[in-house]
Amino acid sequence: MKVGDLLKIGVEMLKILHENGISIDDYKYIPLFLEYQAMKEQGEKTTYVVAILSERYNLCERKVYKVLQAFLKDC
Repeated sequence: MKVGDLLKIGVEMLKILHENGISIDDYKYIPLFLEYQAMKEQGEKTTYVVAILSERYNLCERKVYKVLQAFLKDC
């Protein structure tokens, strides 16, 4: 399979992602976001959740906040 063939398969989804300012690299942060949602549902404070996820995923807290901001944005 060629790169062009693969892009043709997902062209509509890629177009939607691009139009909404979503990077295809964001897939890497889905587990982080799922953990964030679970911890928030348990009543944990955002600051605590960010600190835990920052350590767990080896990211600075600012990056975790940026990821959460992007994932919680309406599109």
